[in-house]
Amino acid sequence: MDYTRGDIPTYQEEHRKCPSLDETDTDSEDLTEETANHINSLELERINTYRLQQKTTVGSTRGPLPREQWLPMGAGKEYPPLLPDPEQYVVEFDGPDDPLHPYNWSMLRRAFLVCILCYSTFAGSFASAVFSAAIGSVSEQFNIGTEAASLGVTLYVLGFAAGPTIWAPASELIGRRWPLSIGLFGCGVFSIACATAKDVQTIMICRFFAGLFAASPLSIVPAVFADLFNNAQRGIIMSIFCMAVFIGPFAAPFVGGFIAMSSLGWRWTMYISAIMVFLGFILVFLFLDESYPPVILVRKASELRRQTHNWGIHAKQDEVEIDFKELVRNNFTRPITMLFTEPILLLISLYISFIYGLMYALLGAYPVVFQGVYGMNMGVGGLAFVGLILGELLGGCFMLSLQGGYKRKLAANGDKPIPEWRLSPAILGAVLFTGGMFWFGWTGYTSTIHWMAPMASGVLTGAGIFLIFLQCFNYIVDCYPALAASTIAANTILRSAVGCAFPLFSRQMMQNLGVQWAGTMLGCIAIVMIPIPVVFKLCGPWLRARSKLLARRFMMLRKSLMIDSYKRQLFRAYLAEKVCRRHSIHRVFNGEDLEVCQTDWALCDLCQ
Repeated sequence: MDYTRGDIPTYQEEHRKCPSLDETDTDSEDLTEETANHINSLELERINTYRLQQKTTVGSTRGPLPREQWLPMGAGKEYPPLLPDPEQYVVEFDGPDDPLHPYNWSMLRRAFLVCILCYSTFAGSFASAVFSAAIGSVSEQFNIGTEAASLGVTLYVLGFAAGPTIWAPASELIGRRWPLSIGLFGCGVFSIACATAKDVQTIMICRFFAGLFAASPLSIVPAVFADLFNNAQRGIIMSIFCMAVFIGPFAAPFVGGFIAMSSLGWRWTMYISAIMVFLGFILVFLFLDESYPPVILVRKASELRRQTHNWGIHAKQDEVEIDFKELVRNNFTRPITMLFTEPILLLISLYISFIYGLMYALLGAYPVVFQGVYGMNMGVGGLAFVGLILGELLGGCFMLSLQGGYKRKLAANGDKPIPEWRLSPAILGAVLFTGGMFWFGWTGYTSTIHWMAPMASGVLTGAGIFLIFLQCFNYIVDCYPALAASTIAANTILRSAVGCAFPLFSRQMMQNLGVQWAGTMLGCIAIVMIPIPVVFKLCGPWLRARSKLLARRFMMLRKSLMIDSYKRQLFRAYLAEKVCRRHSIHRVFNGEDLEVCQTDWALCDLCQ
């Protein structure tokens, strides 16, 4: 049978057989809300399948080069024949219960790793804000303004924006353990360099690079949790992770305040943060085993080659080549494009950016109130952040209490998540946050009102920040499951770019406008933003169904499903006709440019 001349049905003839995707036109205006949700479910299923088969990479799996570009074998040897079926030589896990897979590690072991990783994240975020306690001393010692000294916080947060573009791809190429260890070690080194600096320029440069290295736990730890826990378990773990992220910056001011006003001086705020980060590095280096499944299989394949002397045995990750164009596209070009073409991503990211920026703005606002209005010293005034910490903890506990209901709802819907389910807690958080800002502004402007009043406002503010950030972040990831990495990158770029500017003007805003009117202004901005999660809660499915990006994903998914169904026939085609899979697929699909798996191409005359 000639498989290359029409005996295989063409894509145009057979595409109607694709279940649930066949009756919908690919134009974004015609996609239904049900189809939009179904596409997300199918993509999630395929992501999980590809994860098990180790097909998700940040590199390239190109086919072989033309023969004239091959290196010689040497010693006059001819090229050996290709493997008859390369898939037979690919190492995989021994079923879902394979003890090598991180899902099957003991719960005690995984819980211990969660504690280590959350502590490392806490240490990195703590270091971002501890410098706020040193701003006054740095300003005085180096004879610069407080605005210039505040750059120590701003540049660290800016490093948070640049870091994920390095650490996230690295963790998918060489595994989680080494990038995480290197990031923590680098943060500690630059923190010590900052503590010993003799001029302000060195301090600022070191603060930026400390933030860049400290971004490694922020970008890699969630990926490690995805390696260790399934979807049903991960919600609880991510809530704990987010508490570590937010409590760090709020715990730093009072710890740094007591250190800076003691005989140790401001430099020891950097030494303390370096000690904390180095402790995280030691714990990760000693106790964190590699958790990235593709890298685990690479090691398994290496051991099998040594045992069997069959050098064709390999893992899928061994086929990956670093493709810098792909890295730039995934980490820069596509995130920026998505940010300005997807209204859901843009508006939610702006909301998250405002909340994130305000979190660092409070580092300058609280000293104005508790040190300026109430006359507290730096250490005691920093204790006012305990209200925010308590709010973060209450918000985290509230989210943990909702996990059981979310799991039941997910099970009742056939394990198909609906992104809008995430937004109800975010709406509650928006109301709490707004109330907290008005409360803070109108109770902290005069010492005639007890200091407990503005401090208590932090409970509402902290809980609101946590609920908004966590749930809105989960929402945009659920909306674009197949492009989660680009979605996170887009959000990180905008969030850090906006957030790093807030520490530069928050203190001056409070002093010039007055605490009550500055708080009122921020509260009014928060009121304007309350409708954002409400609108997406009500109209999210309608908006997602009209997404141009979703329409393109729809077409790609339908083609991918067809390619999967033809694989066995195409394999017979290129064996019988000696035509490689690339050209078989090219002919079967009438020359369409398809994104297909190219890991097992065989050469044919057309390739040579």
